[in-house]
Amino acid sequence: MPEFAPKPYETRIRTQPETLRFFSAAKNASSDCVISPDGTVESASNQLMETEDFAGCFVTQGLVDLQVNGFAGVDFNQPAITAEQLDVALTEMARTGVTTCLPTVITGSHDAMIETVGNLDAAVAASRLGPLMVAGYHIEGPFLSRKDGFSGAHQSENMSVAKIELVDNLRHAATRPIRIMTVAPEVDGVVELIPQLVALGMHVAIGHSAADQSQISAAVQAGATLSTHLGNGVPLTLHRTDNPIFWQLAEDKLTAMFIPDGIHIPQAALQSMLRAKGIARTIVTTDAVSAAGLETRPGLYRLGKAEISLSEDRTVRKSGSPYLAGSSVTMDKIVRNLVAWYGFSIPQVLEMALRNPTRILSTSAEANIVGQPVKFVEWRQTPHGPQVAKTHIGPFTIQ
Repeated sequence: MPEFAPKPYETRIRTQPETLRFFSAAKNASSDCVISPDGTVESASNQLMETEDFAGCFVTQGLVDLQVNGFAGVDFNQPAITAEQLDVALTEMARTGVTTCLPTVITGSHDAMIETVGNLDAAVAASRLGPLMVAGYHIEGPFLSRKDGFSGAHQSENMSVAKIELVDNLRHAATRPIRIMTVAPEVDGVVELIPQLVALGMHVAIGHSAADQSQISAAVQAGATLSTHLGNGVPLTLHRTDNPIFWQLAEDKLTAMFIPDGIHIPQAALQSMLRAKGIARTIVTTDAVSAAGLETRPGLYRLGKAEISLSEDRTVRKSGSPYLAGSSVTMDKIVRNLVAWYGFSIPQVLEMALRNPTRILSTSAEANIVGQPVKFVEWRQTPHGPQVAKTHIGPFTIQ
């Protein structure tokens, strides 16, 4: 793997109260807040200011990424991950505007997945930023399709029928909750498992699935509410209309997660998908792997037991395979893409990158932020679109 040397950055610990005017996506207006030295919001004005024009510098609440397999040379699917490594990854993510994320554990043997979740959770607890940024976990596998093309970069030999016992063991291995579990409805036992997952407080997503329309409908009726990286996790060649992508696009009860990197889905195709789902049923995510980051260079990286390759065009593939293996895109790049490609406004982008994923975490962007750790991002407009200037997370300011 290429040696990764993060760009020098400043991580400052706040020593006195600080006042910031931020744009509230929930209220579509700006207000002032006072941040205490310990990093909590001390007070927030109830009087809303004028609406931002986003032409210069502006402040928003931090972005939320619901699917992150790794970042900045750090693979979250390595059982030996340390708190120090995790802090490198989270600090680099913060530099891209992300203040909340779900580290994602992919298919492995049952024992390996349990060990990975346990060690990852221990690293989160011992790190500086983990307790502030990690809202839980996303489990992607092993109840997925074994079929070529649908399995993607996952280890098909470790995919299995659905078992609540594995879910329980994964839950008990961590102190933080499993927020999302991605499953394939056609796998034996999955439709029956979905209500149990929902009862445990999880959101169930459909992904890496060869399910037919009736199986997808059955999963939705059982409680599935999300589509994981819709448009991907399928073979390169499918029937032009009779396929799982169209069936999930047509299902209004499914909110779709998309990867707007220009690689996973062509721009024009993604525009059609966004029109089908609408902003209210769209979440943008990176599906980032260890090759993602502001400073990562082309070369070989890891995703669990697999070797993955980052090319010059920022495409990530499992070595020797035509299939994509996550992405190298960052959330600030996704913001710029959505603005440049489709003319979305900043408030519209925040719906997809902040408010909608926040609802999945059973919290609310409308909630009273007073007394909560600060999670703000300072942006500046450039000829290339909005760039992150500083990120405030609890007592830390990262730039």
